[in-house]
Amino acid sequence: MSEPLIHPSAVIESGAVVGDGTRIGPFCHVGPEVVLGEGCELLSHVVLAGRTTIGPRTRIFPFASIGHQPQDLKYRGEPSTLTIGSDCLIREGVTMNPGTSGGGLETAVGDHCTFLANSHVGHDCRVGDHVIFSNNVMLAGHCSVGDYAILGGGAAVIQFARVGAHAFVGGLSGLENDCIPYGMVLGNRAYLSGLNIIGLQRRGFAREDIHALRRAYRLLFAPEGTLMERVEDVAATFESHAAVSEILAFIRAGGKRSICTPRELPVPIGAA
Repeated sequence: MSEPLIHPSAVIESGAVVGDGTRIGPFCHVGPEVVLGEGCELLSHVVLAGRTTIGPRTRIFPFASIGHQPQDLKYRGEPSTLTIGSDCLIREGVTMNPGTSGGGLETAVGDHCTFLANSHVGHDCRVGDHVIFSNNVMLAGHCSVGDYAILGGGAAVIQFARVGAHAFVGGLSGLENDCIPYGMVLGNRAYLSGLNIIGLQRRGFAREDIHALRRAYRLLFAPEGTLMERVEDVAATFESHAAVSEILAFIRAGGKRSICTPRELPVPIGAA
């Protein structure tokens, strides 16, 4: 790798670590505790602060504010961190905050994630790999987002909510409950509208796996019994199916929010 290429107008404070091959454009500011991996690019007017670590080859566009103190009135300067993985794309005006003492002192973002303009990752969040935030997505503090999830433009996720892997949150949705893996939620307040079938097809899930997920979904949200009773029934029926097991583990793990459910009950299997 080549030496970093830093524009004369950029400010790189003493103590910052800048990886080989990194390009830092005009009017950027990199704080003294920031670590930039190899091959990163800051286009211009990017500000990196705090104890922030950014993985190799991540690109950050103008006016992004990454690693400034969390937007939590209880924060008192604790030594919290923000970690961003490799090969991420962070577009204009994105904000990401480090953790707090109430959430493990760490915010973590995985690899190959995309954050479009003016989206926000709040303090103490956990974002998986290959996640996409469209423009103006707002992720409140203490949330978790699973791998390959997609959040549509203007979606807002309440604090402590969970979004499962491969899920889809529709644009302008207000999510105040947990979205199961492979689920799709829509509306304000958001309801579970079905499975993210298009996303599963695009990612190459086999037809038989999608059919199994559909059958499990209908059983899980049938009118009979309680949710946890239906979870045990589905577990017995699909004990060897990995994707269904992932949904069941998500529900069993629980959290501070309820599970997002359909507005209308799914059609029972075998019904016309």
